[in-house]
Amino acid sequence: MMQRALKAQILADLSEKMVFLAGPRQVGKTTLAKSLYKNCEYLNWDIDEGRSRILTKSFRPADLWIFDEIHKFKTWRNYLKGLYDDLGKKQKIIVTGSAKLDVLRKGGDSLQGRYHPLRLMPLSFAELGMKTEKEALDLFRLSGFPEPFLSQSETKCNRWSRSYRERIIRQEVSTNEQIVDLGNMEILFDRLRDTVGGTLSIHSLAQDIQISDKTIAKWIAALERLYAVFRVSPFGAPRIKAVKKRQKIFYYDWNAISDVGGRFENFVAVHLIKWIFSEQDLKGRSLDLRFYRDKYDREVDFIVTENQRPILFIEAKHSQSEISKGLVYLKSKFPPVRAMQVYMSGKKESANHFGIENMNVVKLLSELNV
Repeated sequence: MMQRALKAQILADLSEKMVFLAGPRQVGKTTLAKSLYKNCEYLNWDIDEGRSRILTKSFRPADLWIFDEIHKFKTWRNYLKGLYDDLGKKQKIIVTGSAKLDVLRKGGDSLQGRYHPLRLMPLSFAELGMKTEKEALDLFRLSGFPEPFLSQSETKCNRWSRSYRERIIRQEVSTNEQIVDLGNMEILFDRLRDTVGGTLSIHSLAQDIQISDKTIAKWIAALERLYAVFRVSPFGAPRIKAVKKRQKIFYYDWNAISDVGGRFENFVAVHLIKWIFSEQDLKGRSLDLRFYRDKYDREVDFIVTENQRPILFIEAKHSQSEISKGLVYLKSKFPPVRAMQVYMSGKKESANHFGIENMNVVKLLSELNV
């Protein structure tokens, strides 16, 4: 069985509180939960027997109780609060599911202080113990989701990715969101792939699909809640002028992107967001992922900030090329910040007189170490 990097943290957190494990569909949440202890009680709200046993609290003694998709139960928060208040540390409980679990942190939370929130992301270069450019290429051409990656077949991976996108709409959206027009939402989900690598225009998408701007924005927010996509907002600071307000969007499944440049940028984005989520969840760091683009065509694909201050600039180019003018510009404004241009194909690593590194993506992925 593949060992997930998050396993040790989950086991440590379970000794203190409940654990809420969120993340994309089919990323391996249930498999990981079941691997934690030999004696587990698995209860799935989507299965009749599991739902009945949850409602009647018919649990068998076990080292760990796993509640899967229980967020679809209207009063699930109070239900779990009651269980935890009755049992405390005597019973280990893990809850797995979609982004619905994360909503708790954005408003009133009756479960405050009773759980540790963690996010499981797709497989990454470091998590798989990879070391070489060839291994990075294999991961890039496949997917970070366990099933397609383990198939080691591009054809099977492509078939899985297509089916996965359909299931997101037909199963996840239909059961978790109050959206009726699934046909047009499916068109939107597919159309969003063409925007990866560029900026997101809600108005253009609305015109293409002939749906209102407000509805498009609502649907994209729903896809984000379900961990189908994630958005990156522009970086702005007092000394930076002419910042555009549009966002960028990426898929957790980079296999969905056919354009090689967009796919590479998405590949890097997933690794970065996984590292940021890990630092947030495990260490409490105030990290965020941003990008920069201005009216003078200066662009930097990724800016990592901590407490709203930049700590890392990254430009992603599939093939090795000259350092982008956007990196040079931002490095001149923030000299202490580390800046790098990463590539998948290329041989010679270097650093220019501004201190900007030009290097193979393997070095970055190794440093992220998640």
